Amino acid sequence: MRALLVATFSLAATVFAQEPAWPVLTEVPERKALPGTKFLDRKGDLSIEMVEGVDRFLDGEIAAELKERQGGTREELARILGLPRDTNPEDNSFRYAGRRWGPIGNGQNYTVNEVSWRTFGNTEAVGLLFEPSGSAPLVDIIALPDADQDPEELGAMEPHEGSQRTHPFAADMALAGCRVLVPVLIRRTEHHAMPMREWLHRPAWELGRTLAGYEVLKVLAAVDCFRRDHPSRSGKSRSGKLAVVGWGEGGRLALYAAALDERLDGALVSGSFGPRDRVWDEPADRTIFGLLRGHSDAEIARLIAPRPLVIETGHFPEYGFRLDQQGLPERLRKGAGKRGKPGKLLEPGDEEVRLEAELIGNESVLLRFTDRAVPRESWRALLEKVGVGVPEKTLVDRDLGWAAFKPLQNAKNIARRHAEQVQAIDRHNQRVLVDSERVREDLFKVVKLDSVENYEASIEPLRERFRKEVIGEHASLQELADPNAHTRSYQEGPHTISYEVVLDVQAGVKAYGILTLPRGMKLDGSEKRPVVVCQHGLEGRPQSTVGEEEYHYYKAFSTRLAERGFVTFAPQNLYLGWDLFRILQFKANAVGCTLFSVMVPQHRQITEWLAGLPFIDAERIGFYGLSYGGKSAMRIPPLVDRYCLSICSADFNEWVWKNAATDPLSLRYSYANKGEYEIFEFDLGGTFNYYEMAALICPRPFMVERGHFDGVAPDKTVAYEFAKVRFLYAARLGIGDRTEIEWFVGPHSINGSKTYDFLHRHLRWQKK
Repeated sequence: MRALLVATFSLAATVFAQEPAWPVLTEVPERKALPGTKFLDRKGDLSIEMVEGVDRFLDGEIAAELKERQGGTREELARILGLPRDTNPEDNSFRYAGRRWGPIGNGQNYTVNEVSWRTFGNTEAVGLLFEPSGSAPLVDIIALPDADQDPEELGAMEPHEGSQRTHPFAADMALAGCRVLVPVLIRRTEHHAMPMREWLHRPAWELGRTLAGYEVLKVLAAVDCFRRDHPSRSGKSRSGKLAVVGWGEGGRLALYAAALDERLDGALVSGSFGPRDRVWDEPADRTIFGLLRGHSDAEIARLIAPRPLVIETGHFPEYGFRLDQQGLPERLRKGAGKRGKPGKLLEPGDEEVRLEAELIGNESVLLRFTDRAVPRESWRALLEKVGVGVPEKTLVDRDLGWAAFKPLQNAKNIARRHAEQVQAIDRHNQRVLVDSERVREDLFKVVKLDSVENYEASIEPLRERFRKEVIGEHASLQELADPNAHTRSYQEGPHTISYEVVLDVQAGVKAYGILTLPRGMKLDGSEKRPVVVCQHGLEGRPQSTVGEEEYHYYKAFSTRLAERGFVTFAPQNLYLGWDLFRILQFKANAVGCTLFSVMVPQHRQITEWLAGLPFIDAERIGFYGLSYGGKSAMRIPPLVDRYCLSICSADFNEWVWKNAATDPLSLRYSYANKGEYEIFEFDLGGTFNYYEMAALICPRPFMVERGHFDGVAPDKTVAYEFAKVRFLYAARLGIGDRTEIEWFVGPHSINGSKTYDFLHRHLRWQKK
C-alpha cells in the first residue's frame, strides 16, 4: 500500500512539474474581425512597421521645422543650452599659473602663459594666453580649438599622440601682435566605453544643462576678464575690440558665444557651420533640446548681426562612424566606445554651407572656402570687419616665428590639466544633483494641499509644463484621427480570446497592440468590463505579456488578468529595435520632443478607442507597466485623462539619481555609464523626478511593485522616493488608501499578487 502511495505521489509530482506555468495559447484557426471593426489583413512585423512609421513622422517634423525658419531668441538659446541654471562669478580676472608663475613658452615677439579664471559653480577654466612682448596688444581674441586639440597645438607646440594637426592659428595671430586666449576644451577620448564628452554631457543633460553650455560659460567668463580694465600683464588692447575664433567644436562654441554675448565684436566660425537637419546623427554631446525650433545655424547667426561673422568651410574635423567595405560601422577615431551613442561629426558640402549661409540674410556675413582651418586671410578679414587693421610689418615669416617658439610644457602636464577640467565638471554635476531636490521642491510650492479639489486645480499648470517642456508636444498629433480600427482574432486559451489591433493616430503614426477578452463575456453592451492596459518593457512586444514568451519577466499578466475577468490591452510602445528606436529619441529631441511625445497620443487614441467599445466601462481603464513599461507608467498616465490609475512595476526609484550619479558606489545602478544612451531626459533634475510624476497622477490611485533583488536600484532609493509619495497621499491629502507599494522577494519581474488586488479594488471588479 505504501509503495502504491509513493508511486501515486511521484506520478502527481511529475505531472505537476510538466504542466507549464504560463497559459497555453493557440492560434485561432479562422481569423475574424472584432465586431464593429474592419478586418486586419496586413502581413509582416506590425511592431517594427509601427516604429518605422514613427521614424518617417519624425523626419517630416524635422523637415517642417527647418522649412518654417522663424528664428529664436537669445534668451531661448541660453535656456536650451542650460545657461540659466548656472552663473559666472562677478569681478573676474585671469590668474597666472604654470612653472613658478612664469611663461611656459615664448615666440619671436610674444610669451605664452598658462592662466585660469573662475567660472560657474566655483569651477575654474584654464588655457594658454599668448601676449605680445614689449607693447600693448593690437586686439584681444578668444581662439577655440576642436575638442580633440590641446591649446598647445594652436601654438605649434608638439601635440600628444592622437591630436588632430591643423594650422596653429593662435601663434599666427600672436605673431601679428594680437593677445590670444586658447581655453582647454573637453576631449573625446574614451571613458567608461564612451567619449569623455558624452560621459560629462549625460548627467548635465538630466540636470538641465549641456556640456556645450558649460564651455560657452567658460568663454563668457573669459569675456568678463578681457572686459576688465587690466585683463592681463600687458594691459588693455589698443583697439578695445574682442573677437572669438573657433574651429570644429570650437567653431560651434564660437557661434553660440557670439550670439549670446554682444560684447564680442565679431566671430569666425570654421569647420562647423552648416545645415543641422541631421543633428540627431551627431555625437550625443551635440544634442540640444529643441535646437531646430528656431536655432539652427542660420538662425543663431542672425543673433550675431549686425556684428561681423566670417564662416569658413571646406575643412572639418573627423570623428565618429563610417561604413567599411562590408557596410559595418567603422570608427574614424578612438573614443565612441561600446556604450556611447553612434554618431559622427558632419561634413557638409560647400553648396550646403552656402545655402545655409544665405538664409542668414545679412551683409555682415563673409563666407570663405578654405582647405585648412583659420588661415591668415580669414582672421585678418574678421579683424578688418571689426575695424582693426593688421600692419604688414607685423606679419613676420611664419617659419621664423614658430622656430623661435620654445615650449616648456610636457605631455604629462597637459594630460593632468585636462583631467582636472574633467573632474571639475563632474564634481559640479554631482553638486547640482544633490541640490536638485530643493529646486523641485521650490517648483512645487504652488501646489495647494488643503483639499483634494484645490490640489487638482493647483497642480494642473505643472502638468501642462510637464506636457510641453519635459515630454514635448507635436502640434500635428494633438488632434486625433478617426481610429479606423482594423482587427483580427489572434490566439485563444481555455478562458480567453485575443485580437491584434491596429489604430490610426495621426500623420502616419499608428498604434498596435493585442486586445484580450475573457471567454463568454457579452460584447453587445449589456455588460461593461474594466480594462487594464498591460505595458511591456525594453525590446518587448505585446506578445511578451500574454503567454510563454518572456514569461520569466511578465508572468503572462495580460492573459492572467483577462482570466480574472478584466479586459486587457497590450500596446506596442516605441522602445523596440535597439539603435532604431534610440535614434528616434534624438530626432525627437532636435524638435523639443521625446519618445513619449508620440507615445502619449498613441495611448490617448488607444484609451479613446477602448472607451468607445460597447462592452468597456470608460471610467475604469487602468495602466500597469513593467520596466520600461514602468517608466511609461510614470509619464503616460499623467497626460492621458482616460487612465484612472497607474501601477509602476520594476522601475520606480530615485530616477534623477539613477541617471546623473557618477560616484563609484552609484555606478552599479546609474545609467551614466551604461549602454542606454537614449534614456536621459532634459532637465528632469530641475522639474520632475518620480515623486513629482506620481504627484501629477495624484489623486488617482498609484502603486509600485518592487522585487528586493531587482537590479534597477537598491531598496533604499526606492523606499526614499516612495516615502514622499505616501506622505502626499496619506498625510497631506488624506487619501492613503489610494497608494501602496508591494515588496516581494524576487527579481525584475511582475509578481502579480497585491497589484492584482489593487486592480480589483480600484477598478471595482470582484475576484472570482
